[in-house]
Amino acid sequence: MLASLPAQLAFAERMEEANAWRNPVDLVSLLNDAFERCPRHRRARGGWDGRAELVETLLSDEPAGSSRRWLAALREGATEVELASAVAFAAATRIARFPTSNEFGDWDTALHTFTFATRSSRGCGGRPRLSSCAAVLDAAMSVYLDRFLNVPATRLPRRRRAPTQTRAHELRDLLDRQQQVDEAGQLVASYLGAGGDPDRLVAALGACLLREDRNFHTNQCVEAGVRQHELLSGTDEAGLPLIAAARYLAAHASDRTLPAPDV
Repeated sequence: MLASLPAQLAFAERMEEANAWRNPVDLVSLLNDAFERCPRHRRARGGWDGRAELVETLLSDEPAGSSRRWLAALREGATEVELASAVAFAAATRIARFPTSNEFGDWDTALHTFTFATRSSRGCGGRPRLSSCAAVLDAAMSVYLDRFLNVPATRLPRRRRAPTQTRAHELRDLLDRQQQVDEAGQLVASYLGAGGDPDRLVAALGACLLREDRNFHTNQCVEAGVRQHELLSGTDEAGLPLIAAARYLAAHASDRTLPAPDV
């Protein structure tokens, strides 16, 4: 196993080497400036109420604005955990609003940002460190780079009123067919909107994951979605990470409606 690592380490590329991080906006310089300002912008914690504004800015096409808004949030009393949560939520939104007209491989582009942002948020749980702030800011810039994945953006499903009994288990039947991405997102939104038990829905997602030809990416997406849902429990935003996870899982579901091939 160790012998397989040297090639990956030797040929790995840093974000600074990627053209997208340098042109048309020099994101690396933008980040370096923010890293220097970050320690000076820390203030007493508590009372921050700018989450919605920060998420909206992160999802815009203004990376400099995202950096300024992030630093302003620190001045206003936001904790690193709160900022990391906002970035992870913005990354989940990219998946929740991912249109199926995109290239199929682009699902993983959005996923990598989401899982990185989720992992970065876990690094902010202990004593605040500049390295954890830097990781979250990197994730914020990755959310900006993924903006083309939401052009045009799929509308978020509405929370329609629907019976809650056995509703979560319908996800399994839905994922017996391919291309049920929007339908899966709508089912999750309707179930939660009608007051369905989130724990049952999480269990249904886990059961569907085990039935599929799961791989590292599908495992990552469901895990990250569930974790962000748990962190947002009791808020109006708690359902979106599960919608994102369900849509990603539906996009990678095998078609069980086809007849078995002759052997």
